[in-house]
Amino acid sequence: MRTSSLGSTPRRAALGLALLLASGMALAQAYPARPIKLVVPFPPGGGTDIIAREVANKVATSEGWTIVIDNKPGSGGNIGVDAAAKASPDGYTLVLGQTSNLAINPSLYAKLPYDPVKDLAAVGLVASAPLVVVVSSASPYKKLADVVAAAKAKPTALNYASSGNGTVAHLATEQFQKVAGIQLTHVPYKGASQGLTDLVGGQIQIYVSSVPTLIAQIKSGQLRALAVTSLQRNRDLPDVPTMVEAGYKDFEAVTWFGVAGPAAMPKDAIAKLNAAFNKALATPDVQKKLAAQGAEVLSGPPEKFASLIRTDGVRWGAIVKASGVRLD
Repeated sequence: MRTSSLGSTPRRAALGLALLLASGMALAQAYPARPIKLVVPFPPGGGTDIIAREVANKVATSEGWTIVIDNKPGSGGNIGVDAAAKASPDGYTLVLGQTSNLAINPSLYAKLPYDPVKDLAAVGLVASAPLVVVVSSASPYKKLADVVAAAKAKPTALNYASSGNGTVAHLATEQFQKVAGIQLTHVPYKGASQGLTDLVGGQIQIYVSSVPTLIAQIKSGQLRALAVTSLQRNRDLPDVPTMVEAGYKDFEAVTWFGVAGPAAMPKDAIAKLNAAFNKALATPDVQKKLAAQGAEVLSGPPEKFASLIRTDGVRWGAIVKASGVRLD
């Protein structure tokens, strides 16, 4: 009896291993078996939200998945990213991060509740877009030089809005003030909509945000665009000069967007998500929709996005240090 028992142990172990492997394969094939939550760390209606919805809708339609957008604004995007980083690493909570909360904020905030390199797993890049400097169509400022002249005449009298402390818009405008020799007063908002309302209402004079956030109001004539922060003119705003054309050599500030999740996400889930998002981003209708928002489609493997988070963290860290801006 003892010999028979010992002899059957390897067979039982092999059978158990085979069942375990089969179970793992079944789980991998079944993912996702329930809705995926995509956290957008800004309010509805802004550039990040628009891009998230366009791409998520295409992925959901193409793959037969359910993707739910969960807007969690606040603290320059930190609240939403932190919520995703601390979520269960099962592949069912993702976040659409961007340059500000993944590359800038680690150097800007003294106490950031997450480390984008250690606490997040990169899934893939989605898009990039330059910033645009706008004023109300009723503003007396017709070009960027008019803003500079007014700011020099009355330092700190002009208010500029951004979608939050630590955003690319915030840091880029701080950099602009330095090279232009002016002082503006920063008014940070939790998202785009409130800032737009106050710009039109005259409470603020200048708004700086991504092209996708403001392009609809620019095209409708509600806002006047003074400059874009890419090195080349934006194809959807061909009449708007670049910062370089406005006289600021080598000035560039582009925000990128990418999907990430908790660091311990299963590798197979990351691979499946990356393939689905890349497939959606390669379709002409998504490319057309993002282009209409002033954004350029990006894609690639998770490693490409992870590398960008690291390298841009170093680059923007140097800009943060040079600006002297520091937040608690």
